Amino acid sequence: MATKNKYIPLIIGTAIAAGVAIGGKLNFTDTSDNLFTTNSKKDKLNRLIDYIDYEYVDEVNTDSIVDVTVNGILDNLDPHSTYIPKEDLQRITENMKGDFVGIGINYYPYKDTIAVIKPTEGGPSERAGIMGGDRILMADGDTIYGKNITNDFVSKRLKGDKNTKVNLTVYRKSEDKLLEFEIKRKDIPIKSVEAAYMLTDELGYIKMNRFAESSFKEFKLALEELQDQGAVKLALDLRDNPGGFLGIAEQIADEFLEDDKLILFTRDKKGKEERTYATGRGDFEDGELYILINENSASASEVIAGALQDNDKGIIIGRRSYGKGLVQREMALGDGSAVRLTVSRYYTPTGRSIQRPYTNGNSSSYYSDYYKRLRTGELADEDSIEVDDSLKFTTPKGKVVYGGGGIIPDVFVPVDRAFDNETINYLRRRGHFGYFVFEELDKDRSAYDHITKYDFINNFEVSDDIVVRFQDYVNRKEGTNITFVAYNDEIRRLIKATLARQLFDDNAFMEILNAEDVMVQEVILLSAEYPNFKQ
Repeated sequence: MATKNKYIPLIIGTAIAAGVAIGGKLNFTDTSDNLFTTNSKKDKLNRLIDYIDYEYVDEVNTDSIVDVTVNGILDNLDPHSTYIPKEDLQRITENMKGDFVGIGINYYPYKDTIAVIKPTEGGPSERAGIMGGDRILMADGDTIYGKNITNDFVSKRLKGDKNTKVNLTVYRKSEDKLLEFEIKRKDIPIKSVEAAYMLTDELGYIKMNRFAESSFKEFKLALEELQDQGAVKLALDLRDNPGGFLGIAEQIADEFLEDDKLILFTRDKKGKEERTYATGRGDFEDGELYILINENSASASEVIAGALQDNDKGIIIGRRSYGKGLVQREMALGDGSAVRLTVSRYYTPTGRSIQRPYTNGNSSSYYSDYYKRLRTGELADEDSIEVDDSLKFTTPKGKVVYGGGGIIPDVFVPVDRAFDNETINYLRRRGHFGYFVFEELDKDRSAYDHITKYDFINNFEVSDDIVVRFQDYVNRKEGTNITFVAYNDEIRRLIKATLARQLFDDNAFMEILNAEDVMVQEVILLSAEYPNFKQ
């Protein structure tokens, strides 16, 4: 038995390495006999792993060697062909699926305890009576607090199979007592539609943060609700949306385009093309449409913007998009890990490839493109956008568009220097607004019991004292001595928006931010001028 176990790492390592090597040559119409033929390059890789496993002077984890080999191979392909280790695959799969099985809470690991920010609306925890500010101390008798408790440890005890039950012991600060809850686990959505509400009497707004399996259903529901409220115009906000499933983007584009309009086409290494056309299912083909994009709108976001722009549908507003025109397919590697391999390029209806240039796979220049745009002034001045006249295309109505690196908007809106600056972005990334607001609410949540969402959005003001306390909080956490004089209004807005999110919902958060958002305000102005607006 020992001899048999000895060969298990070699078998696994050889299978993975060979699978990745084959992946670069993969043709999905080949038979298995054609795929797994003898190849001297694969033999070389297998033999090297064999030598390391059995002859190398020190003990080596063959699995880690294989992971390095896989990543090394992919690094020499393109920036978007990636390896997903088995320990990450479940989390990534859940995120792209659009839901998971759990109890439905948003929480912080706060001062060594699991502090509930807010239960998911309509979820099992809310129905059971869990409230914001509750501390979850035990799950089925297991302690889930303390300095050494990890998120993974907590997640495994709160998640589980659908319809199974978990018994929670909760401390409620406002009542100063322990409470017991029995909660049945259910499907918990991971929202793609971050917000949906009316900007004006006729203009609806939908913010999407990704394109997962459930995203189209979420979008349709949000659109129908806005139409019921009188929306005949729509602002679809795809800023900072990194993309996701290509098919979901096609379905959303179909909602806006008339029958038989080309949405996009893909082309693989052998030149085979697949074309996708709009169908008769669209519910907003006659509506007035605005698409918001920025330098972080990528992939599936660009599919929608490109399909609409090339079909002379709607108005694209913002800044040049990311520039990702490659299509990946996820393939299992047999040990619980997977590879997402680029299998084709996509093109907009006029024939544009919007993939920005890359060399040697994951080159640093590719990922530092944002700083290049910042340095050249492109984010502040439309005239600084570099275009290649050899990649010029024309839409059916004669509008000139360009390929070679993202979607250039019809209406340029420069970056908001007051709000989108390094200091504020750093504070947001670090989570300081969320943690600070949680502490503020935790002092006395009952102080907000009689404030409605509408009153809060329209009338609540963040006091100078709260701003000073936030400043002290940041300096204490960061060990700095900064002041917010230059960012006072922006800090107030983010504190208020974060309060609204923790008290009410994401809609309230976005409504407060959008009230001063220069791109959203531009959409409102254009909507008022339409149809006199000329591109």
